[in-house]
Order: sequence, then C-alpha cells, then structure tokens
Amino acid sequence: MPLKCPLKSLDQSFLATRPTVKIVILIAAVLLGGVVLVELGLRWGLGLGRPPLYQADDAIGYLLAPNQRLRRFGNRILINVYSMRNGPIQSQRPAATLRVLLLGDSIVNGNWWTDQSETLSALLEKAIQDQLATTPFNDYSAAEVLNVSANSWGPRNQQAYLERYGTFAAQVVVLVLNTDDLFATAPTALQVGRDPGYPDRNPPGAIAELISRRRKQGQPIPGLKAVQNESGDRVGKNLAAVAAVHQQVTAAGGQLVLVLTPLKREVLPPGPRDYELTARQRVSDWVNDHDIPYVNFLGDFQAVDDPETLYRDHIHLSPTGNQQVKDQLLEAVRGAIATQPAPSSL
Repeated sequence: MPLKCPLKSLDQSFLATRPTVKIVILIAAVLLGGVVLVELGLRWGLGLGRPPLYQADDAIGYLLAPNQRLRRFGNRILINVYSMRNGPIQSQRPAATLRVLLLGDSIVNGNWWTDQSETLSALLEKAIQDQLATTPFNDYSAAEVLNVSANSWGPRNQQAYLERYGTFAAQVVVLVLNTDDLFATAPTALQVGRDPGYPDRNPPGAIAELISRRRKQGQPIPGLKAVQNESGDRVGKNLAAVAAVHQQVTAAGGQLVLVLTPLKREVLPPGPRDYELTARQRVSDWVNDHDIPYVNFLGDFQAVDDPETLYRDHIHLSPTGNQQVKDQLLEAVRGAIATQPAPSSL
C-alpha cells in the first residue's frame, strides 16, 4: 500500500481554503475602505472631528479657545487670539475707525449653524460700512464690529471677560441679553471637557464624534447641579454685573447700549410669564436710572405677523430675526456715537 505524503495533503488543504481567505481579505478591504470614505465624508463634508474647542477659565468660567479656524456643517468659524468670533484684529483701535463691541452669548456668537459672514456682528459691520460709504457720520472712514461671546454666557461671564481684556477702545459696547440671561448662574468651568457641548480637545475622528453626539451624556458632572441651583436674587446679581460692565465701558470712554431679546414663547400668546415681566421691569428701571440706551425687542417681535419666523428654535434667532435685530442695532449705534467726539479728537 503506497504511503501518502503529509506535505502534499497539507498543500491540497491550503489550496482548498485559498478562495475563502481571498474572500475574507476582500471583505475586510471593502469594509476598511468604507470606513475611510465615511470618515473623510464626515470630516470634509460636515466638519466633524474638529469641533469648536473651549478653554476653562477661573474667572470667566470658559471661553472659546483662541486661534481656531474651522468649518462645521458648511459654515466657517474663525476665533482670534482674544477668543472673539472674528479674524485677527489690532488690540488698539485704528485711527478714524468706528469700533463696536458686541457682547453676548450664543445669539451673538451664532454657534456652528451660522457662517462667519452671517453672524450678527458681521451683518452689523457690513451695515455700518455701507452707511459710511453713502452717508458718513462723525468723520469715520471704517468700521469694525467685534464679537465677544460664547454659548450660555451670562452677564457675570461677560463682566469677567471685560475685566480681563478691556473694551479694545470700542466707542460703543452693545450688551445683547436674552430673557434667560437675567436668571443666569455664576461662571463655572465644570462643563469644559466633560459636557459634549464644551469639548477642550478634538475627538479621535469624525466617526467617533458622530457616535458621541448621538450617545446620551453619562454621569452628571460633579458640582454642576449646585451651580445651576444657585439661590438668592439672581436677577439682582446679574444686574450688578451689567452695572459693572457699564462702569468699565464708561471708564474706557465708551458708550454702553443694552439690548434684550425675548424667548419665542414670550412673543406668542399669552406672552411672558409673571416672573419674566418682573425681571424685565427691573431692567427697564435700571436703564432709566442710569440713562442708558435700551433696545427691548419684545414689542417689536410681537408685532410681526408671524413672529415664529424670527426664531431658529425657542431662543436663537433665524436669519430673518438677525436682520431685524441688525437694523435696530445700526440705529442704536448711530445714536450712541452722536454725542461722542469726532475721530480726530479721540
């Protein structure tokens, strides 16, 4: 009986499995290629993998990390060295330039859903420049509108920013608040790097960010609930911060303009709640006592035929809402500088 060669049997067995190995390799290559294509599509198409980053700050709470240039969901986002949503600026105001500083939260910032050219500050800057080109005022030949803002900032965050950086010699500082800001809590950095909405570093990739965005937040952030449950007169604390902003602006030779935008439910029947009306009255009393220009959008928004078109969600303004706010801010800025000296004497 002839002996069988073990090596020959092994070769035949291996050759028999080669088609299966090839199929496995092909499937793996297709899956890997698909993952790479999805990663590139999410990264270059939607801008995932590079969210706007935040930086913790003991006094301000948090601010956008400086020197960022990115694109999210097709919208350009620029953050300069001063954590403004602007391109590079000179710390000293250029001669014959009207500089306006918009101070606010996500309404001013525009977040990821607003292109750099469509932010409230960019719209106002263009409107001022267009007016300077046709009907110059106070001998200004150029205009800059600075955007100092971050998501969910309140008056105490904004006050702390000005204490750190100053007003950049802006002739006009426009503090844009919404009704919720009147009840804002004290600055905190607890959410930075812990809450998905306030990342302090880029995720491993676009797919990883997509998964994290769809996943519910894990354990509560230690200590954050206590901050959110701040007791006492929050409206009074925030009005004290607004008063401090007023003092800072005045000391720097500028003019403060206070703006208050309503929540969407406030412009719909039955209107603001009683505690909101009380807080709004306190704001009105304060600006009257200090003779500060005040733009209250509640009545104007309620007068619109379809006020819901002014909003993107319950609080943030749509492009239509931004246009209406921009138009009134333009008039408020003109009125604020009417009593200021011409550039040649500044």
